[in-house]
Amino acid sequence: MLNTSLHNPNVKDKTTLERFISMNRGINNGEDLPNELLSKLYESIHNEPFKIPEDDGNDLTHTFFNPDREGWLLKLGGRVKTWKRRWFILTDNCLYYFEFTTDKEPRGIIPLENLCVREVLYARKPYCLELYNPNSRGQKIKACKTETDGRVVEGKHQSYTICASSAEERDSWIEAIRASITKDPFYDLVSMRKKKVINQTPQD
Repeated sequence: MLNTSLHNPNVKDKTTLERFISMNRGINNGEDLPNELLSKLYESIHNEPFKIPEDDGNDLTHTFFNPDREGWLLKLGGRVKTWKRRWFILTDNCLYYFEFTTDKEPRGIIPLENLCVREVLYARKPYCLELYNPNSRGQKIKACKTETDGRVVEGKHQSYTICASSAEERDSWIEAIRASITKDPFYDLVSMRKKKVINQTPQD
């Protein structure tokens, strides 16, 4: 596990980014995950190790130091549109979600770079928010999830719909997520270039 390799003092041969990418080739149903996604995961774990709590009944409030926000929310599935209760932790410009507070590994990680968040209306769910990429409509958000068999795969969401229990809770999450979203100037330049090419393409 990368966390152990990087932060256990007994491990002398530390895993490099290049080795980490090589080790994860073909894990996405025989295909590779994007190098950019793996690089962000590597940097996140390298800079802030997972702290595994002792088996004393404590929950994940001890796993991450000083998270920006945490709590139970409902998450709408990507392919199967069902709502599932997940424990969310917002920290280090990423949104992590877990099935249980006693889990030692997140079920999913959503890097917030270049994403936007907004309030949305959803049938029978009045307190929803949506994470989306304003510059890449129709494309999947670069995130990852852990399957039940332990495989780490690329997420399938073009957007993430999350439901809170009240308007106040929803608004607090939106405010916290907006404060955590970072911008990559290079990404914006690429997006502007793509729009320029599209606008210059002759129309039928």
